[in-house]
Amino acid sequence: MGRRRKGRAINGIVLVDKAQGASSNNILQKVRAIYGAAKAGHTGALDPLATGMLPVCLGEATKFSQYLLDSDKSYFVTAKLGERTDTSDADGEVVETREVNVTKQDILDHKVSLTGDIKQVPTMFSALKHNGQPLYKLARQGITVEREARPIKIFSFELLRFEGDEADFEVHCSKGTYIRTLIDDLGQLLGCGAHVKVLRRTKVAHYPYDKMLTLEQIQALKDDNMDDEGNVDYGALDSQLLPMETALKALPEIRLASKDVQTLRFGQTVKTDLGEAEEVKAYCQDTEQFVGVVSIMNSEIKVKRLVVYPQ
Repeated sequence: MGRRRKGRAINGIVLVDKAQGASSNNILQKVRAIYGAAKAGHTGALDPLATGMLPVCLGEATKFSQYLLDSDKSYFVTAKLGERTDTSDADGEVVETREVNVTKQDILDHKVSLTGDIKQVPTMFSALKHNGQPLYKLARQGITVEREARPIKIFSFELLRFEGDEADFEVHCSKGTYIRTLIDDLGQLLGCGAHVKVLRRTKVAHYPYDKMLTLEQIQALKDDNMDDEGNVDYGALDSQLLPMETALKALPEIRLASKDVQTLRFGQTVKTDLGEAEEVKAYCQDTEQFVGVVSIMNSEIKVKRLVVYPQ
């Protein structure tokens, strides 16, 4: 029998406004501790240099974090022209300096080739693995390995400002996109080199920018609701959680009778005349409680991800 996790059985998603310099995992652990949650997970790490939206999943919401990891993202980025770094951002060492002889029209012309369906070679300073080792660990040892170009999609790559040797962009992209690599590639096309100076994630899937909270704000919600004996009223904190099923906004939904929900919880299938679907979010029609993600194949409903609620 598995050991019971310590902590509250709290389920939901909190949108953290990540501070510059902090690691995503460190923020995850701090949010978990503040909420007293039994388990937590994030939906794709941000570089230490980057700021902005970091959805943290608590409890059963961790079962659906992959859907946010796979979702589109949007970023604000400031590119420093004339310098390439080994990490393609301002945290790295400058490896090449060139004169910036670039016009606004040059940028507008060259970024077109980096928009739409393209292939991108991931940076060595990434968490992708080679023979079980993260690439960034190999890079820090001075080791470079061949990386296969991966298909990504840049939905939009808008120039917001261009002054001297700096340019601001807004990028809307698919999963797997490295903004550092995008800016490095643009710098190479411009012939002057470039790296990321400022990076802020402004959107993950459909989540609203104005719902983000800094780590300090989250901590204050706990401190302001703690009595002299250290007991916490979690009401204010829990009110900031988004329902776990918001990670599944793109999926169709169905309502199931209570008896059918119980059948699925027993690991059995439910007969149906509904059309086939690989993934559907299911609710109990009697209670409107979110049940999980199911598939409908060959006239049967089968469980894919089931929410376990406390007894």
